[in-house]
Amino acid sequence: FDGNLERVLESCVEAKAKGATYRLGPELELCGYGCEDHFLEQDTFAHCWESLLELFQRGATDDLLCDFGMPVLYGGVRYNCRILAQNR
Repeated sequence: FDGNLERVLESCVEAKAKGATYRLGPELELCGYGCEDHFLEQDTFAHCWESLLELFQRGATDDLLCDFGMPVLYGGVRYNCRILAQNR
């Protein structure tokens, strides 16, 4: 998760530096696309939410609409979701 987090943050910084107002990331970018069996583990979802929180805390979404891909567990069902966030 740490490597993915750093790459996502770097992508946000680069997008801002180039004057972008919207940043679109790939599917499941926070956990890594090939996490397969990890979708059965609760900590995969917790780590994604932790990564998203850290992106907010480090200013990734300041003045940039970010579209992050991550799994979400809701009502006992696993979803492949898009999270849109701007200005924390």
